[in-house]
Amino acid sequence: MTSIDITTTDTTRVSSDISLLDPGHKAAGLTASNVACWFGAKKVLEGVNLDMAPGQVTALIGPSGCGKSTFLRTLNRMHELVPSATLAGEILIDGVDIYRGAIPVTDVRRRIGMVFQKPNPFPAMTVAENVLAGLKLSGLKTTRSERDALIESCLTKAGLWNEVKNRLGDPGRALSGGQQQRLCIARSLAVSPQVLLMDEPCSALDPTSTRRIEQTISEISETITVVIVTHNMQQAQRVSHRCAFFLAAENEPGRIIEEGPTKDIFTNPHDSRTNDYVNGRFG
Repeated sequence: MTSIDITTTDTTRVSSDISLLDPGHKAAGLTASNVACWFGAKKVLEGVNLDMAPGQVTALIGPSGCGKSTFLRTLNRMHELVPSATLAGEILIDGVDIYRGAIPVTDVRRRIGMVFQKPNPFPAMTVAENVLAGLKLSGLKTTRSERDALIESCLTKAGLWNEVKNRLGDPGRALSGGQQQRLCIARSLAVSPQVLLMDEPCSALDPTSTRRIEQTISEISETITVVIVTHNMQQAQRVSHRCAFFLAAENEPGRIIEEGPTKDIFTNPHDSRTNDYVNGRFG
């Protein structure tokens, strides 16, 4: 298998004529084909094949250290930001290879957004400025009225508008942890992604904030494909349509053991290791 050279980042800017307020944009499908990943000489993933259907939530589950987050980062070319990282195989968005195709890396990361485990609003920016930050980074231009509408729309979709509509000028860091995470979701939504990747977005949050973010996932999945890494089996059952169970044997790279509809993975798995994991017998 030939690895891809991903050490050079394409800084081509996205065209500024994209309509951010176009309600007709569609969720995109992602396909991973025979994906393998390395950090230096260490192989951490092998032979990963997974279809992530448009407009659905796919949960990546499995114990720590089995490559879930690494795989998630391959899906929008963040894997290449790690020194010595290499990758083999294909990642396709609506059939177009995001590594070898003609899509600039900045466009890949606009179309495939990311929300991290730890909320990371920009500390020097207000709530409103945080929502709009992605537009500036992508070189996308909007009018004042479009920006105002976008702030309200994205904060509403993230379940945050009613809580912060009178605090738009406050620093993003002044919000609670759960509010900061929803602000980061709103920031991701502002550039109209077709896919949203979420790496354990609720792991540090209280049950109320977790419930609100799960509601947001359910609502946005109608128009955005969501791929979420979670260690919470109840959360995977609540929010996802399909699950992929990752596992790594000792001193071996991670791989998908089983994937399918969430109900089947939790009630009628084909592999005994899947059954043991979802029922809390290891991991």
